[in-house]
Formats: sequence, structure tokens, C-alpha cells
Amino acid sequence: MAREEEESSDATHCVIPKPRGNQAQHLQYIFLALHVIILYFSQQSFNSVAQSIIIHFTTLQFGVLIKRLCNFAEEMRHVTSRYHGSYLKCLNACLDLHRNGVLLLLCGTVYLLLFKTEFPKETDSQLHLILACFCYLLSITFGLQHPSPAEISEICESNNLYVAHGLAWSYYIGYLKLILPSLKDSINEFNRSNNYLLNCKKTWKLHILIPLSCEVYDDLQKVDSHIQFVNNLPELKVDRAGIKKRSYKNSVYRIKDEEQQMNYCVMEYATPLQSLYAMSQDESAAFSRQDRVEQAKLFCRTLDEILQRSKDCSGCYQLIIYEGKKWNDSPVLSEESNRIQCTTVE
Repeated sequence: MAREEEESSDATHCVIPKPRGNQAQHLQYIFLALHVIILYFSQQSFNSVAQSIIIHFTTLQFGVLIKRLCNFAEEMRHVTSRYHGSYLKCLNACLDLHRNGVLLLLCGTVYLLLFKTEFPKETDSQLHLILACFCYLLSITFGLQHPSPAEISEICESNNLYVAHGLAWSYYIGYLKLILPSLKDSINEFNRSNNYLLNCKKTWKLHILIPLSCEVYDDLQKVDSHIQFVNNLPELKVDRAGIKKRSYKNSVYRIKDEEQQMNYCVMEYATPLQSLYAMSQDESAAFSRQDRVEQAKLFCRTLDEILQRSKDCSGCYQLIIYEGKKWNDSPVLSEESNRIQCTTVE
């Protein structure tokens, strides 16, 4: 039974993407080495190969420069609102002068010197440069230079640009960081007035339901007939953002397992998932169902990373992640939550 639960848990967490590694970069190095080997056995002189590399590399950089100058023409329209009126900041944002300025200047200088000394006809060098830039601009015009969905995903994840990152941090700072440190005290107080229903300390956690479908329901009893509301824990009142004695409370539920025994735990949905679901239903958000599922997975990963680093929340929570489908009185919720329950016979 324990092995089945472990396998099921592993299967669930397999759908949560891990941070990307350096596999793509390693493969680039392999391709570079392969090309070096091919050039070595091509029986071309070193000078000829070096000149060709400089020529092609520089023409590519000129193509990139033209593309960025086109971006600069658009950004100049927003120089006041985006760059505080500084055209230098605007130019640097488009050309990335700190990284590419010296390289472009060096490549341009070497390119001109090389063509002046190696090519007798000046028109040949000019035509080569014009044709290379023309082909590069054609590829941009036809959308051939757009980053792939995987590349966009990697950029957004590595720079924490996804909505899931902000939602996870907001959920932690604005809610979990406030209630979890005092959760066990609240459970102690609840037990004293409720015949010690939560008598197993393994259940002294906030069990956070995370359906990857983002389908969050306001009444758990209507979702799963095996779950029944018992009572709320004592309220936590905190002065927050100008609101005096703002109230936070959590709910205790009774869960009937397969053996008809009763388990008790503090349980609720991760409320930010409601926002993701609502965004996918609103056309103006331009947020598809696929985007929603991807963001839900990243939300899980980010929230788990945040909570694992939090000393205040250690041992006070349990994330219950599941695929999340529509149920017709199905015991999916109770099966997921029963994995971490201690049993109390009513």
C-alpha cells in the first residue's frame, strides 16, 4: 500500500516541470567542435578559413544591428514613458551597447580592413554585405527569426517573468507567511473546544489542494461527498495594509476513507488558481487553456521552492497536487488527501 502511494505521488509530481538545465548549451559546444573538425580536414589554409569566419560573422552582426535599429525607431515613440526621456537609455535597451558595442565596432573595423586588402573590387565587398543584410531582413520579415515557444518559455522562466511566479510569491507573502507560523497554536485552541478531533500531530498542517486544471470550487462538500465541513479554526487577526484587525481563518474537514473511517484535517484550495482559471475564461486576457495548465505547474514548482526555503513555514503545510478533472461525486479529493492522514475513528 505504501509503495502504491509512493508511485502515485511520483507520477503526480512528474507532470511538474523542473527548471531547465544546460543541455542545449552543451549540444552547441558539440556542434562547434564538430564544425572545427570539419574545417580542419577541409584542406583550406588557416588564413582563408579565418577570413571567411570574420566575413560571415560580421555580416550576421550587421543584420542584427539593422533589426535593432528598426526596434529603436519604435522605442523612440515611447522614450518619455519608458525611458524617462533619455534617448541614450532607449538606444542601449535596443542595441545592448554594454555587451555588443565594442564587438560591433571591432567586427566592422576588421571587416572593412579585410575587404580593402583582400578583395580587389570594392563592389564585391559592398554587394556581399548588402546581400547578407537583405537575406537577414527577409527572414525577419517572414517571421523566420521569431523565438520558438520553448525559447520563449526558457526566457520567461529564467527571468521570472511568468504570472505564476508573481502569484506564488503573492500567495506566500500575503497569506501563507502570515497564517502558517501560528497554525499549530490555532489547532491546539481548536482541539480544546472540539474534543481533540485533530489528535494526530501529523495532521497539524494546512493541506493545500492544487488541481492542475485550476478548477477551484467554493464548497468541497459538493465536489466530493466523502468530505464534510466541521468547523473553522480560531480567527487570526492582523493589521494589514491599512485594514485594522484583518481576519484570516481556515476550515477543518471530516473525510471518510475507503474503510468508512473518519479523518480530520485543515484543508483548502490554493486560491491563486482561481485567478488563473478566470483569466483563461476572459478573452481580453489572451490566456489559453494550455497557458493555464502550464502556469499552474509553474505555480506549484515556485510555491514549493518558496516554502522549502521558509523556516517559519517548515512542517506546517502539505501540497496536494493532482491532475484535477471534473467529478460527478467522485472521491478523487478524498483519495488524494487520505494519503497523508492519521485515522481517528468517530
